[in-house]
Amino acid sequence: MALAGGVPRMRAARGPVRWALLSDIHIPADPANEYRGFRPFDNLKKVVPEVVAARPDGMLICGDVARLEGQPGDYENVKTLLAPAEKIAPVVFALGNHDDRENFLAAFGSGQGAQKVSGKHVVVLETAALRLVLLDSLIQANVIPGLLGKEQRTWLQRFLAEADDRPTLLFVHHTLDDSDGSLADVPRFFDIVKPCRQVKAIVYGHSHRYAYDTLDGLHLINLPAVGYNFADREPVGWVESVLTAEGGEFTLRGLAGNLEKNGKTVSLRWR
Repeated sequence: MALAGGVPRMRAARGPVRWALLSDIHIPADPANEYRGFRPFDNLKKVVPEVVAARPDGMLICGDVARLEGQPGDYENVKTLLAPAEKIAPVVFALGNHDDRENFLAAFGSGQGAQKVSGKHVVVLETAALRLVLLDSLIQANVIPGLLGKEQRTWLQRFLAEADDRPTLLFVHHTLDDSDGSLADVPRFFDIVKPCRQVKAIVYGHSHRYAYDTLDGLHLINLPAVGYNFADREPVGWVESVLTAEGGEFTLRGLAGNLEKNGKTVSLRWR
């Protein structure tokens, strides 16, 4: 889905595709809202010009678009803040546990690439070189754990079985471990994904951490939060990515918090 219902303007060539990857922006209806000394509204206001200057092919926000409960005023501020970025590239969203699906869709619509999965907001974006799939792990606004659910898992299994071998990146908000606040059906999710060799990486947020891991050659990429961190050791910011059929380069664009890795690039080769 593109912001304001626009059609994603994706490159047709098989060359590199550049995406600005954000997560946990937590935009409130009240711009003065603070948490741990951070103002999420001000943080995104600073990040958007950086994204515009980078001229990406797209901008993706991996859940927790809204501050806490996905109120209409939250999403109105999101639209205002992202308007300059939307003028140069599509803006797409996965939903997180602090979003409200009904209010989000009322603000942004389902948009181009939306899939028919009942009760979930699932989006597929394709280029000649690769494919991005945005999944929906939201159970209910302000309920911390996540769940794909049987219908979405069934859709994903069928979709991947029928898809060509184009490198595919999956995006889901919730973390992929066995903690109480993570994705509840992560073992079944991995059972679907691990055998599908075209899936190269799973990108997620939720933890407000910045980290990389692997599972059977599958890259697991934890995006930092834009809104605020939970621990001083973590950065606050976004990731500039360059994606090809062979791999990806991911560069931290830090805004606050721990800036030790700011500007450093992690290079990954797909399995």
